[in-house]
Amino acid sequence: MASYQDYLLHLADNALILGQRNAEWCGHGPILEEDLALANNSLDLIGQARLLYQHVAAVRRDGKSSEDLLAYFRDVPDFKNYTLLELPHGTALLPTSRGDRDYAVTIARNFLYSALMVQVWAALAASTDAQLAAIASKSLKEVQYHLRHAHDWVLRLGDGTDASHARMQAAFDYLMPFTQEFWTESAMETAAVKTGAGVDATAFKTEWEAMVSDTLQAATLKVPASRGFVTTGKHGVHSEHLGFVLAEMQSLARAHPEAVW
Repeated sequence: MASYQDYLLHLADNALILGQRNAEWCGHGPILEEDLALANNSLDLIGQARLLYQHVAAVRRDGKSSEDLLAYFRDVPDFKNYTLLELPHGTALLPTSRGDRDYAVTIARNFLYSALMVQVWAALAASTDAQLAAIASKSLKEVQYHLRHAHDWVLRLGDGTDASHARMQAAFDYLMPFTQEFWTESAMETAAVKTGAGVDATAFKTEWEAMVSDTLQAATLKVPASRGFVTTGKHGVHSEHLGFVLAEMQSLARAHPEAVW
């Protein structure tokens, strides 16, 4: 049975997994400024995840839960992040190396997710859960920057060279079907909305679609159809990629579970 904790974990897992993915660009950015920009983006997201995991631990009141336990000692089926956020930085289903990173995919994903979260965090700032409302207010300021950064790069790449335009279009063509998960119902979200603590993401669909359409048109890109298989990451059913993300992220903590720093 879904609980309010599940809803908080959904928000936290989204931030953590995307933060981990974006951090993979550290030291590999296309230019130095972007290397730093994505590193800061990752730190913002991981900071959001920390606050949310700490809140989950406080809600549980079991004396055992902690942000580290929730981030490093849960397995793939326990995570409730959107599948979109765990995908590698490429349009190939099975990338062969880290050299397959495509910056256009990273930018497109950050734009699609941030365009949703600016609305989600703004609504959650009025949550009946005072702690979540405070986290939302802080996170909103950060995600507004993430959206502006991604939006600007969508315009630069989409309305740039023939090569950058083609890669940006391919990135959106690949990622758009995964956004269908934003609008699917889940018991955890329904329960959170009923208490006044959570929000219904489907309420933001029209505004999100308008924002995406306006930006892509300004970037001389076509808005891809969002149809096909609907992913179910927030229900704990993930792609094969999440296991690799967690293996890299969790390996040190699991190898030394009693370590303190």
